[in-house]
Amino acid sequence: MATIFWDRKGILLIDFLERGFTINTDAYCETVKKHRRAIQNKRCGMLSSGIVLLHDNARPHTIARTAQLLQQFRWEVFDHPPYSPNLTPSDYHLFMHLKKWLASQSFEDNDRLKRDVTTWFKLLAADFFDTGIRKLVPRYQKCVEVGGDYVEK
Repeated sequence: MATIFWDRKGILLIDFLERGFTINTDAYCETVKKHRRAIQNKRCGMLSSGIVLLHDNARPHTIARTAQLLQQFRWEVFDHPPYSPNLTPSDYHLFMHLKKWLASQSFEDNDRLKRDVTTWFKLLAADFFDTGIRKLVPRYQKCVEVGGDYVEK
Protein backbone atom coordinates (compact mmCIF):
# COMPACT_ATOMS: atom_id res chain seq x y z
CA MET A 1 0.00 0.00 0.00
CA ALA A 2 1.28 3.45 -0.86
CA THR A 3 0.02 6.96 -0.33
CA ILE A 4 1.05 9.23 -3.19
CA PHE A 5 0.94 13.01 -3.21
CA TRP A 6 1.46 14.79 -6.50
CA ASP A 7 0.77 18.05 -8.23
CA ARG A 8 0.89 19.32 -11.79
CA LYS A 9 4.71 19.27 -11.75
CA GLY A 10 5.15 15.71 -10.53
CA ILE A 11 5.41 13.44 -7.51
CA LEU A 12 5.86 15.12 -4.15
CA LEU A 13 5.81 12.06 -1.89
CA ILE A 14 5.37 8.32 -2.09
CA ASP A 15 4.84 6.87 1.38
CA PHE A 16 4.87 3.07 1.38
CA LEU A 17 3.05 1.38 4.24
CA GLU A 18 4.70 -1.64 5.81
CA ARG A 19 3.06 -4.96 5.01
CA GLY A 20 0.33 -5.83 7.49
CA PHE A 21 -0.28 -2.24 8.62
CA THR A 22 -3.47 -0.27 8.00
CA ILE A 23 -3.80 3.41 7.23
CA ASN A 24 -5.46 4.93 10.27
CA THR A 25 -5.72 8.53 11.40
CA ASP A 26 -2.32 8.51 13.15
CA ALA A 27 -0.58 7.04 10.12
CA TYR A 28 -2.32 9.44 7.72
CA CYS A 29 -1.46 12.49 9.85
CA GLU A 30 2.20 11.42 9.88
CA THR A 31 2.08 11.04 6.11
CA VAL A 32 0.54 14.52 5.76
CA LYS A 33 3.42 15.89 7.84
CA LYS A 34 5.88 14.15 5.48
CA HIS A 35 3.96 15.66 2.58
CA ARG A 36 4.39 19.14 4.05
CA ARG A 37 8.16 18.57 4.39
CA ALA A 38 8.27 17.32 0.79
CA ILE A 39 6.56 20.52 -0.38
CA GLN A 40 9.08 22.59 1.58
CA ASN A 41 11.95 20.71 -0.08
CA LYS A 42 10.60 20.34 -3.63
CA ARG A 43 8.35 23.37 -4.17
CA CYS A 44 10.14 26.25 -2.50
CA GLY A 45 7.72 29.06 -1.66
CA MET A 46 4.59 27.04 -2.35
CA LEU A 47 3.57 26.79 1.31
CA SER A 48 3.40 30.57 1.60
CA SER A 49 1.22 30.87 -1.51
CA GLY A 50 -1.38 28.42 -0.24
CA ILE A 51 -2.07 24.73 -0.63
CA VAL A 52 -5.31 23.21 -1.87
CA LEU A 53 -5.47 19.51 -1.03
CA LEU A 54 -7.72 17.11 -2.87
CA HIS A 55 -8.06 13.76 -1.18
CA ASP A 56 -10.99 11.39 -1.14
CA ASN A 57 -13.43 10.84 1.70
CA ALA A 58 -11.69 7.90 3.35
CA ARG A 59 -12.20 8.01 7.10
CA PRO A 60 -8.59 8.93 8.03
CA HIS A 61 -8.86 11.90 5.62
CA THR A 62 -12.06 13.30 7.11
CA ILE A 63 -11.68 12.67 10.84
CA ALA A 64 -11.42 15.70 13.15
CA ARG A 65 -7.72 15.16 13.98
CA THR A 66 -6.77 15.27 10.30
CA ALA A 67 -8.94 18.34 9.73
CA GLN A 68 -7.22 20.08 12.67
CA LEU A 69 -3.79 19.29 11.27
CA LEU A 70 -4.71 20.62 7.84
CA GLN A 71 -6.19 23.72 9.45
CA GLN A 72 -2.96 24.17 11.46
CA PHE A 73 -1.04 24.04 8.16
CA ARG A 74 -3.55 26.53 6.70
CA TRP A 75 -4.28 24.18 3.83
CA GLU A 76 -7.59 24.40 2.03
CA VAL A 77 -9.32 21.09 1.40
CA PHE A 78 -11.07 20.85 -1.95
CA ASP A 79 -14.50 19.29 -1.47
CA HIS A 80 -14.78 15.81 -2.87
CA PRO A 81 -18.21 14.25 -3.39
CA PRO A 82 -18.63 10.87 -1.65
CA TYR A 83 -18.16 7.74 -3.75
CA SER A 84 -16.67 9.64 -6.69
CA PRO A 85 -13.40 7.99 -7.77
CA ASN A 86 -14.04 9.48 -11.19
CA LEU A 87 -13.25 12.90 -9.67
CA THR A 88 -9.96 11.94 -8.06
CA PRO A 89 -7.02 12.56 -10.43
CA SER A 90 -5.06 9.69 -8.88
CA ASP A 91 -7.87 7.25 -9.71
CA TYR A 92 -8.75 8.37 -13.25
CA HIS A 93 -5.25 9.34 -14.38
CA LEU A 94 -2.24 8.35 -12.27
CA PHE A 95 -3.28 4.87 -11.11
CA MET A 96 -4.79 3.98 -14.49
CA HIS A 97 -1.35 4.36 -16.09
CA LEU A 98 0.42 2.73 -13.14
CA LYS A 99 -1.86 -0.33 -13.38
CA LYS A 100 -1.04 -0.73 -17.08
CA TRP A 101 2.68 -0.55 -16.34
CA LEU A 102 2.44 -2.92 -13.36
CA ALA A 103 0.61 -5.51 -15.47
CA SER A 104 3.75 -6.05 -17.55
CA GLN A 105 6.13 -6.29 -14.57
CA SER A 106 7.22 -8.88 -12.06
CA PHE A 107 9.10 -8.20 -8.85
CA GLU A 108 11.29 -10.47 -6.79
CA ASP A 109 10.32 -8.78 -3.49
CA ASN A 110 8.63 -5.74 -1.96
CA ASP A 111 11.82 -3.68 -1.90
CA ARG A 112 12.25 -4.18 -5.65
CA LEU A 113 8.62 -3.22 -6.21
CA LYS A 114 9.05 0.00 -4.21
CA ARG A 115 12.25 0.92 -6.07
CA ASP A 116 10.79 0.23 -9.50
CA VAL A 117 7.52 2.07 -8.82
CA THR A 118 9.44 5.07 -7.49
CA THR A 119 11.70 5.03 -10.56
CA TRP A 120 8.70 4.73 -12.91
CA PHE A 121 7.11 7.83 -11.36
CA LYS A 122 10.38 9.77 -11.64
CA LEU A 123 10.61 8.96 -15.35
CA LEU A 124 7.23 10.50 -16.12
CA ALA A 125 7.38 13.97 -17.69
CA ALA A 126 5.83 16.99 -15.97
CA ASP A 127 3.21 17.30 -18.72
CA PHE A 128 1.85 13.87 -17.71
CA PHE A 129 0.99 15.24 -14.26
CA ASP A 130 -0.26 18.57 -15.63
CA THR A 131 -2.64 16.70 -17.96
CA GLY A 132 -4.08 14.75 -15.02
CA ILE A 133 -4.77 17.91 -13.04
CA ARG A 134 -6.25 19.71 -16.04
CA LYS A 135 -8.72 16.86 -16.59
CA LEU A 136 -10.22 17.62 -13.19
CA VAL A 137 -12.03 20.80 -14.30
CA PRO A 138 -14.11 19.27 -17.13
CA ARG A 139 -14.87 16.24 -14.95
CA TYR A 140 -16.21 18.46 -12.16
CA GLN A 141 -18.18 20.53 -14.70
CA LYS A 142 -19.80 17.37 -16.06
CA CYS A 143 -20.62 16.22 -12.53
CA VAL A 144 -22.36 19.54 -11.82
CA GLU A 145 -24.25 19.35 -15.13
CA VAL A 146 -25.67 15.92 -14.29
CA GLY A 147 -26.67 16.92 -10.78
CA GLY A 148 -23.85 15.14 -8.99
CA ASP A 149 -24.42 11.73 -10.53
CA TYR A 150 -21.49 9.45 -11.23
CA VAL A 151 -19.39 10.64 -14.17
CA GLU A 152 -17.45 7.92 -15.95
CA LYS A 153 -15.68 10.03 -18.61
